[in-house]
Amino acid sequence: MRDQLKETDFVSGFARGLRVIEAFGEQDRRLSISDVAKKTGLDRATVRRSLLTLAELGYAEYDGKFFTLTSRILRLGHSYLSATPLPMLLQPFLDALSERIGQSTSASVLDDTEIVYIARASQRRVMSINLNPGSRLPAYCSSMGRVLLAALPENEARKILGRSDLRANTEHTITDIERLSEELAKVRSQGYALIDQELELGLCSIAVPLRSRRGEVIAALNVGAPAAYLQSQEMVTNFLPLLHEFAQKINLSMA
Repeated sequence: MRDQLKETDFVSGFARGLRVIEAFGEQDRRLSISDVAKKTGLDRATVRRSLLTLAELGYAEYDGKFFTLTSRILRLGHSYLSATPLPMLLQPFLDALSERIGQSTSASVLDDTEIVYIARASQRRVMSINLNPGSRLPAYCSSMGRVLLAALPENEARKILGRSDLRANTEHTITDIERLSEELAKVRSQGYALIDQELELGLCSIAVPLRSRRGEVIAALNVGAPAAYLQSQEMVTNFLPLLHEFAQKINLSMA
């Protein structure tokens, strides 16, 4: 898209404001001007103007030192959820699948180096963080992320891996781009992704793609379970057939 955009059409101030908003997260709910400048790479003056503008418009609160996003910021996410029927379409299927297997199920889409949760049915908490629609996780080490990356042309997937912060979350995390590319090739071949404690110790997950009526991968569907409850290969036996079954039902509902 950027290649097709004229320089005069690009609003750099708006782009910087969005980067400031994206600096906030579950682990960074209260940030100072210096914090945001460090996270975004923007200069302090630009960050200050952006944050004060957000506060003036009601999207942030300022206590004299720290800024915190307000609930008004949810209007931005609600615009997406209102504009696409996918989350509402998926939720009943996730609820039914979660109830049937007694584990948490989720659906997500790819946003550059991360996945964004668009629907979730939780039976139990399987991660140290709460996951809800709008939550983000790195794509390279999550089952849904690998499914979504594998759906891209290989050179595009490698570019995203190259931009990713390939940190070792656990001793099991694959961080080498060549090995990750091999994993993505495996996912393309077998049609699913299996993660064994790469994102977080004690967590296993398995994911399959969700396709549009034209056959394009538009989202991913997964099941997550504690490793103490099921070994990773048991998830293939126990959950993969059901994931394929529900993915097919969802695909048919979108026809």
